[in-house]
Amino acid sequence: MKIDIVTIFPGYLDPLRQSLPGKAIASGLVDLQVHDLRRWTHDVHRSVDDTPYGGAREW
Repeated sequence: MKIDIVTIFPGYLDPLRQSLPGKAIASGLVDLQVHDLRRWTHDVHRSVDDTPYGGAREW
């Protein structure tokens, strides 16, 4: 089974490799790939936020 996770906190999922899913990964039953969303940003700050949508006002 192949699982791809896209997140802005890739290190947050490291404990999965040491628990029950980690055993499945080690035995080859699961292929877990964690992708850092910030890798695909284009600005210097690697921001992933967008402008507010739907009724937000600037004060």
